[in-house]
Amino acid sequence: MALCAVTVDLDEIPNYYAIHGLPEPEGPARTLVYDVALDRLTRLARHLELPLTLFAIGSDLARPEAAAGLRAAHEAGAEIANHSLDHRYDLTRLGRHEIRRQVQEGARAIERAVGTAPVGFRAPGYTITDEVFEVLTELGMTYDSSVFPCAPYWAAKAAALALMALRGRKSQSILDRPTVLASPTGPYRVGRPYWRKGHGLLEMPVTVTRWARLPALGTYLTLFGAGIARRLARACAGQPLVNVELHGIDVLDAADGLDDLRPHQPDVRVPRDEKMRALRAIVDELRNLGHEFVTLKDAAGRVGA
Repeated sequence: MALCAVTVDLDEIPNYYAIHGLPEPEGPARTLVYDVALDRLTRLARHLELPLTLFAIGSDLARPEAAAGLRAAHEAGAEIANHSLDHRYDLTRLGRHEIRRQVQEGARAIERAVGTAPVGFRAPGYTITDEVFEVLTELGMTYDSSVFPCAPYWAAKAAALALMALRGRKSQSILDRPTVLASPTGPYRVGRPYWRKGHGLLEMPVTVTRWARLPALGTYLTLFGAGIARRLARACAGQPLVNVELHGIDVLDAADGLDDLRPHQPDVRVPRDEKMRALRAIVDELRNLGHEFVTLKDAAGRVGA
């Protein structure tokens, strides 16, 4: 049976301000992902009877409320995976010692919060290198899920960064090398360079559609609505693993306190109820097409032999 994993990056709101080169927000908006979105996501997962894989940033868990929320999600059946200690978009440029610290301390923070060490990793901004893969292997990770071989996304990101630079704003996000676009689209053991198959760590790429390699990201699903979500589901269906990648912000809207992001991030203008309909639509469509929903850890055990 074909598998599907719904994965969620729990990037807190200041990360989006950093992407757009804006000063950090103040007040309740800073912690909306753990204070509001996480509960919405776990209720949605319970309603749809699907396990989530949540990628947590270690430094967020210093706040007791965030750690408690993540622990509750884990106890409800979610897998908790590692999204680094500080979500440094320039992780790949930090040097080996700091890369190792970001991965290792992120994992330790998660283990303190939920009682179980994570076995999976996703790099901030989907940007990864052979050196990061070496560190992940040294630290005993079971899988990585950072590779995103999506030309439309890569081109859109490049254009957005260039436009911000022209407007005098500096994004903290960085652009991956275009060689990532040569990566396999399904699970594979990485070689060297990592975009070739080999015998290394198991990579679980973020899913793109067949042929056109369109993104099946929550940002696009929620922005364009349930009808497009169903079409994207059909265009992804049948692959050994459909790795649907969401973010906590995908279940938030401007009414939650994100008005400052409205001019910069179109998806926050979409009402939350419409976003939820789109997310339910892709899950329902993939299930109707015969996909079994699992965590990435479970998928790794089934496809990684």
